[in-house]
Amino acid sequence: MRPSPAEIVRTLVAGRLPALVHLARRPGPHQARHVTDPDGRVLLLVPVVSDLAAALVPPDGDTEVATVLDVLDLPPAAGAPSLGRAWVSGWAARLDGDEARHAAVDFATVQPTGDLLDVGTRFHLHRFEVVEARWERAGATRRIDPDAYAEAEPDPLHPVEAELLADLADHHGDQVGAYLRRRLGLTGSEAGGPPRVVRIDRYGLLVSHGRPGARRRTRLAFAQPVADPAELARLLHPMLCPRAAGRA
Repeated sequence: MRPSPAEIVRTLVAGRLPALVHLARRPGPHQARHVTDPDGRVLLLVPVVSDLAAALVPPDGDTEVATVLDVLDLPPAAGAPSLGRAWVSGWAARLDGDEARHAAVDFATVQPTGDLLDVGTRFHLHRFEVVEARWERAGATRRIDPDAYAEAEPDPLHPVEAELLADLADHHGDQVGAYLRRRLGLTGSEAGGPPRVVRIDRYGLLVSHGRPGARRRTRLAFAQPVADPAELARLLHPMLCPRAAGRA
């Protein structure tokens, strides 16, 4: 198994990566702090005095502004492939009163910041439901059904993926290398060095192996998707514990 395109887009726009905002018929793009709420709606935390705030003011007679959120994946380690780029769009409206307070709680769940205490004074929250989603990778762009996007979940390992990869490489390199050689049927004398994990998601590991100039990437799937980093740690225990690895 592997993440679906809808899951990848939900993961990219969840709020852990930098984002740009594009607005119809307005100069830009603008940098923005954002998250997505449990329903996949995009929340923008916008300083009251800013170019983005001015651009988000609807034209006379309207209450919403056509908005596109643009998020590019940042590979978590050297040599790791990018998940690509996500574009989600909808009609953004400013939130006030109870709606703003409830949205601030959703925002804090993903990205806690003291600036949320100033929503309504120094900052405003804007929200839009995703009506169009696209996933761009390797020069190809794929449209994602908005309902599939809304039903998908962000990958629970993505926020800590860089730390997980660094820990495997720095503290468990020998154990991981031995485990991967067994799984991939390698001899242990690879010209390009030992196989290494270059990406982790809830469905499995992406492993780079092979000689220089001809490196290959192979997915090793987990028996079942993991729910959180704690479950991943239990799943990887046979890899990291030599005695358990000997029985794998």
